[in-house]
Amino acid sequence: MSSLTVASASLYLILGEEELLVERAVQGVVAAARQTDPQTEVRRVRTTDLVVGELDELVSPSLFAHRRVVVLDGAHEAGKDMTNAVLDHARNPAGDTVLVVVHAGGGRGKALLDGLRAAGAVVTECPRITRFEDRARFVREEVHRAGGRISAGAVTALIDAVGSDLRELVSAAAALSTDSGGEVDEAAVRRYYRGRAEVTGFSVAEKVMTGDAAGALETLRWAMQLGVPHVLLADALADAVRTVARVSASGRADPYRLASTLGMPPWKVKKAMAQARGWQADQLAQAIALVATLNAEVKGVAADAEYALERAVLALCAARRR
Repeated sequence: MSSLTVASASLYLILGEEELLVERAVQGVVAAARQTDPQTEVRRVRTTDLVVGELDELVSPSLFAHRRVVVLDGAHEAGKDMTNAVLDHARNPAGDTVLVVVHAGGGRGKALLDGLRAAGAVVTECPRITRFEDRARFVREEVHRAGGRISAGAVTALIDAVGSDLRELVSAAAALSTDSGGEVDEAAVRRYYRGRAEVTGFSVAEKVMTGDAAGALETLRWAMQLGVPHVLLADALADAVRTVARVSASGRADPYRLASTLGMPPWKVKKAMAQARGWQADQLAQAIALVATLNAEVKGVAADAEYALERAVLALCAARRR
């Protein structure tokens, strides 16, 4: 969506549930309107908080002849009367008023969606980012936006370190681009997130599930030195074992279909599928028993929780190699 398009249009449909992308799209419309008129007034309300008469007042031209941007959030929840009122204004825009309708998509409010499209709304799609590939593309685009470039390995390392929160990924992409001089590689991510990317319980668990006993012990000891709670480390190991066991028991399947069935994100299913190749059913049964025992030990049964964690890590790696 170009500034020229935004500035010249009077009707926008922002469609989807990805909050960060929705917010960016709204701010893009507002910024473009203010390029044309710096005194542009912005009114933002939830559609369900309005009655028809209040909407009429909102979209009426400003008494001071300034441009006005009206943002209607949650439009998919609008009732029949409000839907008709919004569509009436969409078909008959008032003066310099720009109407921005934010709709989550899906089956709700389909009549409003269809009517806005028919009225010529400029549509911005903001679908929820759930697939690992889409999140990776988002990270690459954010680093590029910040003026840098990022390697494939660094993208994966960054997502492992930060997780799925888009706002945190945006912040991390900007910071890494600045700190690395524009060239972000895996080593730069590891340095930046030392104490986070490499010492979380999930990093320990990943090394365990691939049978890397030396790497798992090193990462575990580092984590404990930095004060990662014993219970969180044990929980991460248990989660990794259970995930691989569930995925392995499901047999060969499309990871996206399996993700929906198991209630997991696709990237987690794909990682578990790769890890499952090194485990047999009896080995996983032994691993499940080991993490169950560890859970009790770190919660007070064992005299030394750190020793219990180290022993469990070695036992899990040994079970995989059997």
